[in-house]
Amino acid sequence: MGTIRITKQFNFETGHALYGYDGKCRNVHGHSYKLSVTVIGRPITDTSHVKLGMVIDFGDLKKIVKEEIVDKFDHATVFNKNTPHVELAKELTERGHNVILADYQPTSENMVIDFAKKIKARLPKNIELFSLKLQETETSFAEWHASDN
Repeated sequence: MGTIRITKQFNFETGHALYGYDGKCRNVHGHSYKLSVTVIGRPITDTSHVKLGMVIDFGDLKKIVKEEIVDKFDHATVFNKNTPHVELAKELTERGHNVILADYQPTSENMVIDFAKKIKARLPKNIELFSLKLQETETSFAEWHASDN
């Protein structure tokens, strides 16, 4: 059998602010993100295996992405931990809000790099992360491809 790519899509709502940015996105705002996760591998050929013919069970991929990304980022607000937004983050956290202090400016570009690291670390040895596409709006997205990295 040949090498196959499979893709699973996810949706989540996340707020953020870009400290130091010269446009509207310096203000706290949110997006309805769409994340497409594509992995690559060979379908299982062992006829006694319950997942015969699968590269990876979509449910197994879903579990990884939900635990690493969706469950953490959905309805959270992301700030760069090295900005004055830390004070706002502290206040929001004290009021019971879900706040993520990231090691990076929370742009789609940096988020997709972060997501790639987290997902790659959880994939089975015989499966590789091929690409990620993080869509911020209907017309704007960032992509990560293993071949570029």
